[in-house]
Amino acid sequence: MLAHAEGHATRPHLHPGVQVLGDQGAEGRKAFFIQIEARPGQEDAVVQMLRDIRACVENEPGTGPWFAVRFSTTRFGIFEAFPDLAGRQAHVEGGGGKIFRDVERMNAILEGAAQVHRVDVLMSKDRFSHL
Repeated sequence: MLAHAEGHATRPHLHPGVQVLGDQGAEGRKAFFIQIEARPGQEDAVVQMLRDIRACVENEPGTGPWFAVRFSTTRFGIFEAFPDLAGRQAHVEGGGGKIFRDVERMNAILEGAAQVHRVDVLMSKDRFSHL
């Protein structure tokens, strides 16, 4: 509880941890694009959360390319790709999904719910070219 200016206790702003946007879509290659905003002063905790998620996806056979990115001091993102709906669903049910379902942790470090966009992969270049 936080002390309000008039001496009344108020609850900190709470959010659901994640907000999932978009449809499952038809069968085919899938991805998540996730937008994350850290609470001021919690940027290092968000980077640690990203490390924790990456450790989970290392052992997920249905998770392919995975990237964590930083847009600014407090804004981060994840792009992760899957060969099909089953691979994406296995990821949701796995360790990375479990981290996002930890609403207490998400409320402590995120300004608002992580915006999880379900997307279809239309085209890709999956390998680096030799230089």
